[in-house]
Amino acid sequence: MAAGSVSLASRIVGQHAREIIARDKARAQKVLAGVHPHGPARFREAHRRHGHYSHHHGHHDAAAAPSGGAPATSGGGGGAATSDDGVGVDVTDAGVTYTTSVGVGSPATQYTLLIDTGSSNTWVGAGQKYVKTSTSHSTNNKVNVSYGSGSFSGTEFTDTVTIAPNLVITKQSIGVASTAQGFDDVDGIIGIGPVDLTSGTVANTDTVPTVTDNLFAQGDIEQSSIGISFQPSTSASQVNGELDFGGVDQSKITSDVTFVPITSTSPASQYWGIDQSVTYGDNETSILDSTAGIVDTGTTLLLLATDAFQAYEKATGGKLDNTTGLLTITEEQFDNLQSLFFNIGGTNFELTANAQIWPRSLNSTIGGEEGKIYLVTSDLGSPSGQGLDFINGFAFLQRFYSVFDTTNAQVGLATTPFTDATTN
Repeated sequence: MAAGSVSLASRIVGQHAREIIARDKARAQKVLAGVHPHGPARFREAHRRHGHYSHHHGHHDAAAAPSGGAPATSGGGGGAATSDDGVGVDVTDAGVTYTTSVGVGSPATQYTLLIDTGSSNTWVGAGQKYVKTSTSHSTNNKVNVSYGSGSFSGTEFTDTVTIAPNLVITKQSIGVASTAQGFDDVDGIIGIGPVDLTSGTVANTDTVPTVTDNLFAQGDIEQSSIGISFQPSTSASQVNGELDFGGVDQSKITSDVTFVPITSTSPASQYWGIDQSVTYGDNETSILDSTAGIVDTGTTLLLLATDAFQAYEKATGGKLDNTTGLLTITEEQFDNLQSLFFNIGGTNFELTANAQIWPRSLNSTIGGEEGKIYLVTSDLGSPSGQGLDFINGFAFLQRFYSVFDTTNAQVGLATTPFTDATTN
């Protein structure tokens, strides 16, 4: 375990599969509506122009992304956190999402926040109400954020935010919700998406620095990046993941990190967007030609554009289950299920047969039947060619280590000890 971890409050998030699918699709439609230009690429260009890299621990263009998708590593060996490993913070698997406990104020009140790479505002008050302390200061600016699958509105405050004992941000902008919809099981969100996604969310404000940006600006982390380690679910409300602010925890990975630049295709380019192709099985049956989509912790399932989903449905023999809305397969079909291969930056990332099914021990959490086998791939709800042809969500990310690097406008992926796990 890396240094700086915190114990977590956690809650079981039990949602029917149909609700999950509807939420994921609504989120996808919000991305497709794309109103925030450029994403993390803009951040990098702006900071290069203003020479910010040289002001923070000597970072400059020598630390820029490797060309293409060449594998690259960050940092030294595992164990206690170093500047290369980042500072580790425990996260809880709440069944269909991941949460972490974040302190706000002084003395701090702990809030259970959804970890979201697809949004960038941090806010509280959906469940537990905001507790004002001596460090709480209202800007009187209104905050409004829509997620497609939910929304909140309220007032902007600045306050002390404690992510871990050695990750304390002074004067972090946070939203304090007066109304919130779609967040019954958490207190709010810790937004770790590209900073441009905050544009237009706070009155009288251009953009709002994210918690990652502010940790970097304060000198607490070596670069504005975050590594995420998840594990396949075996029961709801397990502490089985980690956020690594500022680096890569080498003890969590079993390969080099393959970094790829943010895609140039809109609207995926406005988020943590990448280009990838998807094939099925050893015969390399094409599911999705090389195209743009996003990597997103806030989406539960693996979503594919409608034509790609239909190709997957045909390849697997899956049948739509009327109760859950997910594809279901028989035991015999599961025995014959082959891997999905995601080609990202010239590297193949294998999503094994076991990784393609919902954890059977957790069928009840989605309204499923005991013993039935459900696939975690679902229909995005729009045809390919729209600039958002996939979302690699929670189900995908449980099998890989992911890196969201604002400093170099890139996304990284690596294999983990759980890539080939058979826990499902």
